[in-house]
Amino acid sequence: METGSVGTLADGAGRAEDEPVWTGLPSGLLRMRRLLLVVWLVPITVGTAFLLGWLAGPPWAAFALLPLALLLWGWPMLGRNWRSWRYAERADDLLISRGVLWREETVVPYGRMQLVEVTSGPVERHFNLASVQLHTAAAATDACIPGLDPAEAERLRDHLTQLGEARSAGL
Repeated sequence: METGSVGTLADGAGRAEDEPVWTGLPSGLLRMRRLLLVVWLVPITVGTAFLLGWLAGPPWAAFALLPLALLLWGWPMLGRNWRSWRYAERADDLLISRGVLWREETVVPYGRMQLVEVTSGPVERHFNLASVQLHTAAAATDACIPGLDPAEAERLRDHLTQLGEARSAGL
């Protein structure tokens, strides 16, 4: 899978403009997040209904509908958030875009990267996922790409490290 800027578009003035090729996150991240939502909220819903019904009476058990409503609201919101994440490798920098209500786009120049690491916690490993964490001299431009296939995360780490070394050698 090749990423980066490959196409050019001409605007009304005849200038060519690089258009990044965006890569979305794998669906395994969405499955993991939705499972975690269910794993947390279903027992809370059942426990709330049981405890309030037993201790305070059946009318109070209706409060168990609150975590259930949160589950029903959170399910599609996780999908919207997952679809908003994407990244693009360009000639001189890496773009990371995310956010549903507040869009955030981070540009990380290859020459400014100091450390690129791949992390994977126990839940991520169970779902065969890994995250790529980028560290720069300025903490404001640190960035993370979550939920990647481990092979893609390692490829991205190696590619970014190689580009970062090449760009910083020219400074």
